[in-house]
Amino acid sequence: MNQYRAQRGFTLLELLVVLVILGLLAAVAGPQVMKHVGGAKSSTAKLQIEEFGAALDMFKLEVGRYPNSQEGLQALSEAPSGATNWNGPYLKKKTVPKDPWGNDYHFESPGQHGVFDIYSYGADNREGGEGEDKDVLNWQ
Repeated sequence: MNQYRAQRGFTLLELLVVLVILGLLAAVAGPQVMKHVGGAKSSTAKLQIEEFGAALDMFKLEVGRYPNSQEGLQALSEAPSGATNWNGPYLKKKTVPKDPWGNDYHFESPGQHGVFDIYSYGADNREGGEGEDKDVLNWQ
């Protein structure tokens, strides 16, 4: 029998080298990953706004009009007073979802850019902005 058995596992030096390499990868790739996360939130907001538009069209087909600004998007999940033929809810969820940054969507009906305007102000929840702060609008 051989006196020197093969050692199993890693040495402390090998573990430190791996940690340094992982740290370098995170430093280089981290900002790129975060840029894509911000873009994904904007894409999610755009898709939700399109879903609202389809639900609003269904609301109009059944009720005969779009909800007004006071009724808001809530009219898609709860029947507004005086709305005959309301056959909702028109959204998959029973509540109106917030935008991906946790803020309420803005809704105006009649809108300045169309029959209705739906928009999110982005991460900063203020008009205008670039990158993740850029507004997501149903008319663009």
